Amino acid sequence: MDRFRFAKASRDRTFAAFKKATVTLAMTAAVWLPGYANAKDPATTLVIASPSTPQGLDNEYDVSLGTVDVLGALYDYLVEYETIPDPEVPGVMREDTSVHADRIGGLALRGKLAERWGISPDGTKVTFVLRKGVVSNWGNPLTAEDVKWSWDRKFALAAQGSFYTSVIGLASPDAVTVEGPDTVSFALDGPTPLALKIHTILGNPIYDSKKLKEVGGTEDPWGTAFLKNDSAGFGPYRVKQIVRGQQAVFEARPDYWGKQPFMKTVVMREIPNSASRLSLLQGGAVDIAQFLQPREYLSLKNAANATYDAIDASYMLWMVLNANIPPFNKPEVRQAINYAIPRDQILETAFYGLASKQTAPLPKIYPMADTGFFDYDLDLDKAKALLKEAGLEDGFSTTIAFDAGNPVQEPIAMIVQSSLRKIGIEVTLEKLPAGVFYENVTKRQKPIIFYQDAPWAPDPGYATRLFFHKDSFPNYSNYANAEVSKLIDSGMQTMDDEQRRAIYRQVQKTIMEEAPWGFVAYPKYVLARKKNITGFTYYTSNNLRFQDFARK
Repeated sequence: MDRFRFAKASRDRTFAAFKKATVTLAMTAAVWLPGYANAKDPATTLVIASPSTPQGLDNEYDVSLGTVDVLGALYDYLVEYETIPDPEVPGVMREDTSVHADRIGGLALRGKLAERWGISPDGTKVTFVLRKGVVSNWGNPLTAEDVKWSWDRKFALAAQGSFYTSVIGLASPDAVTVEGPDTVSFALDGPTPLALKIHTILGNPIYDSKKLKEVGGTEDPWGTAFLKNDSAGFGPYRVKQIVRGQQAVFEARPDYWGKQPFMKTVVMREIPNSASRLSLLQGGAVDIAQFLQPREYLSLKNAANATYDAIDASYMLWMVLNANIPPFNKPEVRQAINYAIPRDQILETAFYGLASKQTAPLPKIYPMADTGFFDYDLDLDKAKALLKEAGLEDGFSTTIAFDAGNPVQEPIAMIVQSSLRKIGIEVTLEKLPAGVFYENVTKRQKPIIFYQDAPWAPDPGYATRLFFHKDSFPNYSNYANAEVSKLIDSGMQTMDDEQRRAIYRQVQKTIMEEAPWGFVAYPKYVLARKKNITGFTYYTSNNLRFQDFARK
């Protein structure tokens, strides 16, 4: 994401300067956007101004912005959620992730590569019957072997897919069985509500195993080198061109099994500067401008040809409070910091209203999210009392690290710095270059560091296990509460929704009380687009699917 860099007055001056410097870009865009200028039919060509082209096309190793935005177009999945109109934003659809007791697994799913599916009575076996007549972008028919190979690959590479195999209790490659040319089953260690949900997640595409075996051979049996620059899947698009740092071009497949996309060509143009992306959209040279700064979105309110949609999303922005570094090992200190976060000011001056207050340890849009345990409205007196209770009446000094590449983190850090000073905590701000920021998060050596993420599966167990289980790698706060971890595990093996609700209510209550995070905001997912672009659908993985869009 492009990043906000200054407090409000400075931001305004910077925005004006950028806009003046880039105003001519829109007029010349057709010259230097060759994928767009040379399109056979501009009406069916979607042009996206993006911060980055895909850095790779292998989800096991790359979940960067550009990559995430093409996975759902290049690949298909066994099942997907049905969609419903967004209740707040006219014309926008979103996944129906609510509980449906009368549906298999309690989910409103529709088939993609699978046409039928079922769960055994004891909940330990999931079976899929595949759709016939499906071919990959290389012309190879879909088989059950492709599904098994795709999951065998996760075990073999031991990368991103390791979390997916472990979270559903898939013990080994032998647990995935080909039961016929079109039938495949998954044998789980125990019943889990994620048995079907896991197959909707963006990180679990089905690969064309025949193609990847062919190009990889014995030296690269899982096709990792090939997937850096090309795809082998069953989705509606194929790769036409990738020139990193410049553009990526994708073509709709005429042999795709499903509905043909309206957009026959998609050009993703790398435009690192958000003001430039905004100017290109305003000038009509692009159809979508991704990841603008909050104030830039608002500038489109009265635009003649462009607009934006702001959707309640799965994004969360928080401050990691490292429980392994004193004094953050004391809950009272973590609670004090939460009482000193001026969230209303942050929402107004950093997000310009394009976010809401974070009031739970998982996305508020997810089933069973409980916002009733939030008790951290700004209260400096209470914060001081908690520091005194922790033996730190005279305060202390610390650092707050933030991502220089995220436009809102610096102004938020400055606001928090000022507020913490009022309760006796002196903060030095540490701006980390975007290229090393995530490395610093994972090293867990900073006392406080900002982080923004989203659990892709709309499930309370998945979300809390990811960030708060004592044995989870993304538990960057080093939060270790054995009872919470035990409850999370219990809820992951409970099929009864009311029992799960009670379990995760207690999990959320304890997490909010012990405050391993400084709870900040729920940023909205915002899409800036031409007014004649329709079909936007919001996914909890916060990515685009090119096949959704049309031009009116």
